[in-house]
Amino acid sequence: MSLHHHHDHGHGHGHHHPAPSDAGRAFKLAIGLNMAFVVIEFVYGFIANSTALMADAGHNLSDVLGLVLALGAALLAKAAPTRRFTYGLRGSSILAALFNALLLMLACGAIAWEAVLRFAHPEPVAGTTVSIVAAVGVLVNGFSAWLFMSGSKDDINVRGAYLHMAADAALSLGVVVAGLVVMYTGWSWLDPAVSLVIVVIIVAGTWSLTKESTQMVLAGVPASVDLPRVTEFLKSRDGVTEVHDVHIWAMSTTETALTAHLVMPGGYPGDAVLDGIVGELRKDFAIHHCTLQVEEGTTNHGSCALHGEHDHDHVHDHDHAHHAH
Repeated sequence: MSLHHHHDHGHGHGHHHPAPSDAGRAFKLAIGLNMAFVVIEFVYGFIANSTALMADAGHNLSDVLGLVLALGAALLAKAAPTRRFTYGLRGSSILAALFNALLLMLACGAIAWEAVLRFAHPEPVAGTTVSIVAAVGVLVNGFSAWLFMSGSKDDINVRGAYLHMAADAALSLGVVVAGLVVMYTGWSWLDPAVSLVIVVIIVAGTWSLTKESTQMVLAGVPASVDLPRVTEFLKSRDGVTEVHDVHIWAMSTTETALTAHLVMPGGYPGDAVLDGIVGELRKDFAIHHCTLQVEEGTTNHGSCALHGEHDHDHVHDHDHAHHAH
């Protein structure tokens, strides 16, 4: 029986990820821009006596915290492995994505609550100032969202930041439109109504981020990986008669790991064969860290301990171990 481990640092796997330095630059620029806007928005809200603008400044401050969190996770993900954290701190990017999703949901709850209160007690909206400052918000948040757009397809940590900024741009745009319409019609109910519509749109967009990041935290198979296809691929390799104990999970928001047992009655096929399988898993399925255990099938190893059919104290003898870095 043999154990073959292949550790790849992410080169040549089928997805394009932005270089970490690009993502870092985008985060730093967005954090700087949004922090400046928070100060401007709060000051003008105070001058115009607009609680709506001051509340929005508070909401934007929570976004800055979300961005700082996502940047911190992106930097932590590059930390070298230690004795305690043998994978490094890659998993922090998953936690940041989940936290960002929950932060967005919380912000939506606060905005919805504020909107409902405004329906009950309509307040005159300070039209011109609110519309102008909100228009600046559309530009700042829209530009910030654009910075994260390319990286958001492959990395849910970046997607969390992108959704945050896009949601804010939508909110600000709603405030601009509502402010202008209220100025000309006096329909003060329109302001909270627009807020509620935007909240529904944000929650719909954030739901997939929440679900995906929760699955990753619970070591679920990433949405981008088709488990039955991976299993079929392994079964179809020369000399493989059976495949069991296949586990696939996310190590970070951009890297995936796999372990599997391959039953090969002909014995260990050699390093080159397993290197080839690992290379194809990386190229076709974007799985970057693979550990393959080869068994001859001469004893009944049973099923994985996780399935309840496997003696927890059962120890395999490894007559061949190979590590490829």
